[in-house]
Amino acid sequence: MLALGGYEVKIVYLNNSVYGYASGDPSVCGGAERYGWHLMRALANAGWSVTVGVPSFLRDGEERVIDGVRFLGISCDKQTLVTWYRFLKIERPDWCFWQCADPMWGPAAEIARWLGVRTAFSTMHDLDVQPRIALKRRKNWWPFYMWGLQRSDIIFLQHLGQRDYLPLRWKRRAYLLPGIVSPPRAVRPHSERNGTVAWVAVIRPIKRPDLLIEVARRLPSIHFAVCGAPTLYLWDAKDIESILAQLRSLPNVEYRGHVAPEESLKIIGNASLLLSTSDGEGFPSVFLEAWAAGTPVVSIKIDPDHRIRDGELGEVVDTVDQAVDAIRALMTSPERRQEMGMSAQRHVEELYGSSAAVRAFEKAVASVSVSCQLR
Repeated sequence: MLALGGYEVKIVYLNNSVYGYASGDPSVCGGAERYGWHLMRALANAGWSVTVGVPSFLRDGEERVIDGVRFLGISCDKQTLVTWYRFLKIERPDWCFWQCADPMWGPAAEIARWLGVRTAFSTMHDLDVQPRIALKRRKNWWPFYMWGLQRSDIIFLQHLGQRDYLPLRWKRRAYLLPGIVSPPRAVRPHSERNGTVAWVAVIRPIKRPDLLIEVARRLPSIHFAVCGAPTLYLWDAKDIESILAQLRSLPNVEYRGHVAPEESLKIIGNASLLLSTSDGEGFPSVFLEAWAAGTPVVSIKIDPDHRIRDGELGEVVDTVDQAVDAIRALMTSPERRQEMGMSAQRHVEELYGSSAAVRAFEKAVASVSVSCQLR
């Protein structure tokens, strides 16, 4: 990247799972980390110097370069902030990148500023722009997270609706950063699809697997492929066992558990529809993956910036009853699904390629640099 002062700009990111996605680890999961890998790779391909610190999986000081991204093993101190300080001190980057609500972002952002490193925070959920209710753990620590947002040079948003939650003084530093999805090599016509409804998510309360179960029960003639392992810390073990037992007991549900990222893409690409039952999201990466594969989305409530409704990329409904009706109607019309799928493919090709994300990222960085020069 030569637009900012004629020199290579260096950015760092500290994350284990990003290395997991880059190295093809089939056990890795997490939409934020998957996006982090896509973005870091895109920036590296655009000429940035990109280093991802890996507290686990690589020995201290061990280096590996994958698709232009340098991964560096960092010995993990029990104190996360000590590890963060060491990483920034060693690398001396121009920018650091952080994703998702975390109380550690406050002191982490302050450490970065003290070392002269500019900070880019990226939201991955609508709650990330609502600091008082953003944290799932250590909920009373929200002032530390809010401190981090206040001190961020850039706040990247997933969709325009997230901007509405920000205080006016933060909106000047808020920029849209589109998701990234790679088109599959081939897209299967809907006349040849397997008649399956795919559901792909980590099984946790906010994803509402109970609604998935209700929809599947009411559509016994339709096959559901369910991919995702449960998280263990957000709900009671008995509740998890009940959800899994119900999924396994339904004859029209194939519960696959955790599947490797590449396998989940195959399942989505072969499915006739993707179902979303989540109560809350940001801009789900699984939507982009489905649209890239020409698979329409039936979503209960979630529709960032009205993309599904306005682009006719599937159906958005408010209730389980409406979801059942929408699935039933679309499954009887492969022609309609094909039209939606083709619209979805065009949509992601125009807006969600790696080049679009890099342009948005560089525009934000350039704006901050110009602002600093004018002070």
